[in-house]
Amino acid sequence: MTTTASPVDLATLGRRVRHARQSAGLTLAELAARVGRAPSLLSSIENGRREPRLALLSAIAHELGVSVTDLMKDEPPSHRAALEIALEQAQSRPQYAALGLPLVRPGAKVPTEVLESLVGLHEELTRRATIQAATPEEARRANAALREEMRSRNNYFAEIERLASRISAAAGHTAGPLTERGVGAVTGHLGFTLHRVPDLPRSTRSISDLRNRRIYLPVTDRGGHDPRTIVLQTLGHFALGHSDPTSYADFLRQRVEANYFAAALLMPEKPAVEFLKEAKAAKSLAIDDLRDIFAVSYETAAHRFTNLATEHLDLPVHFMRVGEDGVIYKAYENDDVTFPTDVTGAIEGQIVCRNWASRRVFANPDRYATHYQYTDMGRGTYWCTTHVERTADGDFAIDVGVPFAHVKWFQGRETTVRARSSCPDPSCCRRPPADLAARWGSQAWPSARAHSHLLAALPPGTFPGVDDTEVYQFLERHSAAE
Repeated sequence: MTTTASPVDLATLGRRVRHARQSAGLTLAELAARVGRAPSLLSSIENGRREPRLALLSAIAHELGVSVTDLMKDEPPSHRAALEIALEQAQSRPQYAALGLPLVRPGAKVPTEVLESLVGLHEELTRRATIQAATPEEARRANAALREEMRSRNNYFAEIERLASRISAAAGHTAGPLTERGVGAVTGHLGFTLHRVPDLPRSTRSISDLRNRRIYLPVTDRGGHDPRTIVLQTLGHFALGHSDPTSYADFLRQRVEANYFAAALLMPEKPAVEFLKEAKAAKSLAIDDLRDIFAVSYETAAHRFTNLATEHLDLPVHFMRVGEDGVIYKAYENDDVTFPTDVTGAIEGQIVCRNWASRRVFANPDRYATHYQYTDMGRGTYWCTTHVERTADGDFAIDVGVPFAHVKWFQGRETTVRARSSCPDPSCCRRPPADLAARWGSQAWPSARAHSHLLAALPPGTFPGVDDTEVYQFLERHSAAE
């Protein structure tokens, strides 16, 4: 079996040769004389413009009292050398060439502080360009990677649970629904005050003034969001020590963590687990009951159930939020259910099988009644409890399911509703009936309702979709008025 050697980083190799030569107290001419080569050749090697043959590199190493292995190490020999390499690489990129600016040669006369500033500037410009150029595909990849991590930890974040428990105790919330007064206590504990205003920018759900420790909210709720959740998610960023996101993946991670923090305050771990364990012992688990005991939305209760089910109840689960058109908006699983995915591994944006509970619930005479269903799939039979929630953006099915072996712990297990799914086999539900296809296959021309966000790049900015100018103008107005 043959192996392919890793390519030599000539810039790093050259810097290591120069560093070793200078440490040995030799000039370029003196080393050239000792190895029998022209100084210009060694200069090209030290500047990363030429790769030396192994015999020459061995001779150089011998004269400098080091090993060939040491000269060929991947890391630069010093902080200064790393900066010089980073600057040269940054200036060699097409983005810099397009600016028409002169090159800065990182010679010995350029102070290290100047190199640090230049390299830092290039890194920030690259970061901003990367965020602005982020495509939906990159966002899906980031989301898929984050979901893999959530699956590996069973969607349970112990460090966030501990933090939320300490804050809940400090605010005096030990059980039951978190009241508006309780939200105020949490806000005060974290050093903020709440202010409702009529002119909050439409691109935001809240704005935090870190200078004056104020959180601004709209006077009226937007999109049916629980105002408690918005406040707690905002506070979560500060309680968790988040800084400005450096990438879209970082933005997604922060959002997941803030959402988790908010749910852990609305439904503290200890009383929630006690309630769920009692319900399991009685074989009476129900998302509806968890929702009612803590006075939260069904979706929030379903999310929270997935946080606690595997860690504390030994239940593998899956979760979906699906629109009336069958598109998956959110998903999580650790029970081996076969979600539809694209080539990047992304689930969001895919179409759910017509036979799954999250699609069939919309056809019920009373779509807002809780729907229970068994679905036979390739990997076994799954049971789901599904509830439709109405929002400003339409109706969405919130679906929680478990493998057949675990349904005995849940209310609704007696249902006789059953379906079979062989997706992604097209014959399951993708391929139209033969008689309809024969009659209409060449006679139909639908005008698709294409979502523009499927084609557009992600909105630019540190916080995607937020207009920084609007935010700064808003804060300027309110800091001057108060």
